[in-house]
Amino acid sequence: MESCPPENSTSAWSLRGRARPGIGFVSVILSLCPIAVPMISIMTIDLTEPEIHRYSRHILLPEMGATGQARLKAARVLVVGAGGLGSPLLLYLAAAGVGTIGIIDDDRVELSNLQRQIAHSTDRIGMLKVDSARQATEAINPEVRIETHVARLDESNAASLIGAYDLVCDGSDNFQTRFIVADAALQARRTLVSAAVLRFEGQLSTFRPHLDPEGPCYRCLTPEIPPRGAVPSCAEAGILGAVTGVLGSLQATEVIKELCGMGESLSGRLLIWEALAGRFRTIRLPRDPHCPSCGGLHGRG
Repeated sequence: MESCPPENSTSAWSLRGRARPGIGFVSVILSLCPIAVPMISIMTIDLTEPEIHRYSRHILLPEMGATGQARLKAARVLVVGAGGLGSPLLLYLAAAGVGTIGIIDDDRVELSNLQRQIAHSTDRIGMLKVDSARQATEAINPEVRIETHVARLDESNAASLIGAYDLVCDGSDNFQTRFIVADAALQARRTLVSAAVLRFEGQLSTFRPHLDPEGPCYRCLTPEIPPRGAVPSCAEAGILGAVTGVLGSLQATEVIKELCGMGESLSGRLLIWEALAGRFRTIRLPRDPHCPSCGGLHGRG
């Protein structure tokens, strides 16, 4: 994998970094962080015989086994947005057996959504996205509990919603919501798996400074909301539908890893997928010790 993106590349996230003298690239050092498992009790979680059969390919994985599958069953995950990223994310989380999945979105299905939002269909145009997504996820796995929230996540409801779940996934399409999600997740000490897409590119990272002393929060990456018009939206610049599928699937993978304690966390790293180049790149995201959001987190206990 290459590890240095052009500084002037248009991206769905704003990236703060230090450029090397004479080279138009952000200076990076690859850093791998082992997974720390969220506090999820599995003492009373049993897998039924049908569940053992349904998840048998998971259970065969030594890194997961029945214990990992039980962790998924016990977990509560909130997905912000049931659109391009949220669609594949929700489908794979349900298929994986995440016990409780919350969906928050206040939009309705439109014709222009169907090019990329695979949880929805033509016959559901006009339906609330949370209801359409519920139908899609329950069709895949009726044993999963789906909690729908017909609302736009904002400062009035973010803390209570995110605090009710073990982990939050951000698939929203605007910086204002991303910052609200990130700030609330930080305050609630919840792991955040966040993705963004634009045109032919997608970006993904995990933020969990409450578990990783060296891990950044979202504001270490992007301190402030970019000025209006600085980064175009998908409605303005376009998005290749399949890119949302790739990033949503990767997002689901990182959620499962975090819940089960498998592999290396994306905390402290930004994964970038460039579809036109057929290339993944990873860059280091160091924690800002002077970050007003997370700089004093570990001193608070």
